[in-house]
Amino acid sequence: MAHIEPFRALRYDPTRVSIPQVVTQPYDKITPEMQDGYYAASPQNLVRIILGKEHASDHSGENRYTRAAQFFRGWRRQGIFLQDAQPSLYLYVQRFTVPGGTAELERRGIIALGRIEDYSAGVVFRHEQTLAKPKADRLELLRATRAHFGQLFMLYSDPAGEIESLLAPGGKPDLETLDEYAVSHRIWKISDPGLVNLVRGKMRDKKLVIADGHHRYETALNYRNERRAAARPSGTVPRERASLQNASDQNLSSPSDPAAAPYELVMMTLVNMDSPGMVILPTHRVVHGLTSFSSTAFRTGASAYFSVEEVDAAVDAARATVILREAGRMGTALLAVTSDRVFLLDRPKAVAGEIFAGWSLRQQALDVVQLHKCLLEGVLGISEEAIREQKNVRYIRDIGEAMAQVRSGTANVAFLMNPVRMAQVRDIAFAGEVLPQKSTDFYPKLLTGLTIYALE
Repeated sequence: MAHIEPFRALRYDPTRVSIPQVVTQPYDKITPEMQDGYYAASPQNLVRIILGKEHASDHSGENRYTRAAQFFRGWRRQGIFLQDAQPSLYLYVQRFTVPGGTAELERRGIIALGRIEDYSAGVVFRHEQTLAKPKADRLELLRATRAHFGQLFMLYSDPAGEIESLLAPGGKPDLETLDEYAVSHRIWKISDPGLVNLVRGKMRDKKLVIADGHHRYETALNYRNERRAAARPSGTVPRERASLQNASDQNLSSPSDPAAAPYELVMMTLVNMDSPGMVILPTHRVVHGLTSFSSTAFRTGASAYFSVEEVDAAVDAARATVILREAGRMGTALLAVTSDRVFLLDRPKAVAGEIFAGWSLRQQALDVVQLHKCLLEGVLGISEEAIREQKNVRYIRDIGEAMAQVRSGTANVAFLMNPVRMAQVRDIAFAGEVLPQKSTDFYPKLLTGLTIYALE
């Protein structure tokens, strides 16, 4: 099943740069303001490679992808990046406080190379759809740099925590930094062949669910297919695929398979989905730009789909969170916040089946599906395409910010939700189904630039 390997990671030399000034959040979480901040933080900040600025004079021979490749080559040549001497796995420990909370949590992961698998192989499972534009962007960057700079966030199930227990942190970490959200990130290098082999063996029966990184995973898959096609005559069996299969069928006496082509593997952080440190935050929806929105008309329309109860219009973010959590114990619960009223929507009513056409019962049980199909499409008349392209919908993590946008008059209505449960993500992914976009917000994110996998 899951085939992982140790690797000789490229890492920033801490004697040449300040680690907090050069690593970044994942590329798709970087706002223009964050991009400017990263540029200002250090001339060697990784943003210049993973999300470089565009120039008005850019053309096919000079653009942000060619500049990324130049930076990467130059920094390697200058010794900004150093390659570890031994193939290793990397224990990645994050300590954090959930936004709005006080208790400190810990989440452990293993950074490794994972074999790229077609979804049809039943090893790697997605839980959301991807879009063509982001994949085209990431593919251009991968072609130019031939390296992976951020880890894919992958989940496996291990209720007993056997794999995590093998990799208890000890001694001083090889790398330690604090990010802009006060999350602690620590890395320990694990090079002992016996321990590496033991972890690889424990992972062999695991299925993997992509938590974050769907676009980058499918980009790596597309790039693998490109390189396979270029490496062999038409109709022949790719040697690297055969050698990888042979390696997975043999006793794991060697920590890696030297015959495997580098593009057959991608850098991953593997995290136990059953760990108490696994946190999914909700992503709230804020609807704007509707010219004829009415609180009264909305309540009437919503009553066809839910039991609707009006609550205190002055409710704050903390109280709204409590109301949602309590109401959500019995099933779907949503809060709709308008400029002057707040409604609790729960206990979904039986509705015509066509509104959920194409959605399984597992998917229909999700609050976010109820919201999208019944309220955004059914009541407000926002098309599925408009939702996908974010024409009238903003996605906001912070519940207070979502409420403030409505109360300030810059939006029509905010829909507040409880988070999707890990069991729901798991069951939907393993069933070969997907959630609507922006359904899961795994927290915290994995920093980009802690380890780098160069294909050549």
